[in-house]
Amino acid sequence: MRKCLRCETEMVENLVLMVANGYGIDVREKGALKGALEKIKCAVCPECGYTETYIENTEKVKKLTKKEK
Repeated sequence: MRKCLRCETEMVENLVLMVANGYGIDVREKGALKGALEKIKCAVCPECGYTETYIENTEKVKKLTKKEK
């Protein structure tokens, strides 16, 4: 459960961001041909409208930090 950072109301989670042509937004490594790390999801506060983005699975991101060291 995510709580709103502004008003501490329980947020509505697992929503998907969409761009105008209908494709979701994802996180990728730097470089044009790199594969997607994870789809970005969002949560919205039903009281104040505050919106935040997040990814559910951070394993691929953790591997990137180990690769950089």
